Amino acid sequence: MTGAGGVTLPRHIDWGPHYIYDLADEADFRLMYERVIREAQTRDDLNAYLHATSLRQVWQQLFLPLPVRTAWEVRFPELRESGTTTAAA
Repeated sequence: MTGAGGVTLPRHIDWGPHYIYDLADEADFRLMYERVIREAQTRDDLNAYLHATSLRQVWQQLFLPLPVRTAWEVRFPELRESGTTTAAA
C-alpha cells in the first residue's frame, strides 16, 4: 500500500505549513491522498500523486466529504466495490 520516501505537495494542493508526507507511514500516506483528492486542480496533479492500486486499498479509510466520495465512486465504481472487501477485512 505505501512506498518508501517522502513527498512534499505543491502549494496549490497543500497550502499549509511545509510538510513532507512520509509514504512509509500509513497515516501520512492516507492524509496525502485525502489532500490530493480534495485539492488537485488538474489530471496531471492526480496522476502525479495517486496510484490506482494504492487508492483502491485505502479508499474506505480516507476521510473525504460525502459529495467528493460520491463523485469519485460514480466515476470509478471499482472504488466502491473494492471498499466492500476492505471494510469486511
